[in-house]
Amino acid sequence: MERFRNPEMPPPDPSKTPSPAPGLTFEQALAELEALVARMEDGKLPLEESLAAYQRGAELIRHCESKLTDAQARIAILDGEALREFDPGTK
Repeated sequence: MERFRNPEMPPPDPSKTPSPAPGLTFEQALAELEALVARMEDGKLPLEESLAAYQRGAELIRHCESKLTDAQARIAILDGEALREFDPGTK
């Protein structure tokens, strides 16, 4: 894909990619991602819309991963910094 990039434009910086929406919950982002995937799998999107949907999907994935990482960190703090297997039989 590099051979198609405009040499006058710098490559995209993933660290500067904005979050999909600061107030978007994990569940909302996941629902939007699932809807995007369904539209893309349908195969009826024009090329430009497919590219935009792919980009939006990548943003949503990063957002969801960030939310999951945050949740894991919160669990680690609540569990005394030591993650362990969940056992529903223990309290």
